[in-house]
Amino acid sequence: MNHTELIAAAEHFAREQLGGDTTGHDWYHTDRVRNMAALIAGSEGANTVICTVAALLHDVADEKLNASKEAGLLKVQVWLEGHLPDEAARRHIMEIIETMSFSGGGGGPMSTLEGQVVQDADRLDALGAIGIARTMVFSGAKGRPVYDPEIAPRDESLQKEYRDYSKGTAVNHFYEKLLKLKELMNTAYGRQLAEERHQFMLDFLEQFYKEWNQGAAPSGSRQLD
Repeated sequence: MNHTELIAAAEHFAREQLGGDTTGHDWYHTDRVRNMAALIAGSEGANTVICTVAALLHDVADEKLNASKEAGLLKVQVWLEGHLPDEAARRHIMEIIETMSFSGGGGGPMSTLEGQVVQDADRLDALGAIGIARTMVFSGAKGRPVYDPEIAPRDESLQKEYRDYSKGTAVNHFYEKLLKLKELMNTAYGRQLAEERHQFMLDFLEQFYKEWNQGAAPSGSRQLD
C-alpha cells in the first residue's frame, strides 16, 4: 500500500467512525485537523504522511468517543497493523495519538516534530470562530448551560475534573482550556496562527459579557484579564 492509498484508507476509516458524531469531534473536525497538520508540516519540515495519518486517526481513539482510552487506542492499533507494514511508522503514529490530548493540561510533551505538528493542528481547531462553535455544540450535547455567573471556572489541573462534563458552563470552558492553548503551541507557525484565533475569542467574550449585562445592574459576571 503506497502513501496515497494509506491516506485514503485512513480517511475512509475516520469517516466511518466519526460520521455520526454530534459533539464537535465529527469527520469535518478531523478533516480540518488533517489539512492544518499538512500545512504546518510543510512549514516546519515534518513528515507530512505521518502527520496526515495521525491527524486522521486521532479522534478515532479519543476516550470521549470510546468506552475507554485503552479501547480507543486498541482500535487504532489494530487498524494500523492491518494497513501499515512499517512498524516504526506505526509506533510513531501511536505515540502521537497517545500523548497529544489536552487531558486537562496534564499530558506530556510531544517527543517528535510530527507530534508537535498534529497537536498544534488539533489545538488550532479549538480556537477562533470554529472553536467557539464547537464549544457550544459540545456543551449542548453534554447538558451544560451556556453561562451562569454564579459558577466560577475550575482549575483544570486534574484529568478527572476535566472529564466531568456535568459541571461548568460553555463560557467557563474558555478559561478552563481554550484561552490556555495559545501558550501551549509547539511550533512557530502554530503560534503565529493561534494569535489571531485567540484574539477573536477574547473579542467574542467581551461582546458576550456586554450583551449579557446590557440593561442590568453590575453583578458577578467574569471580566477579561
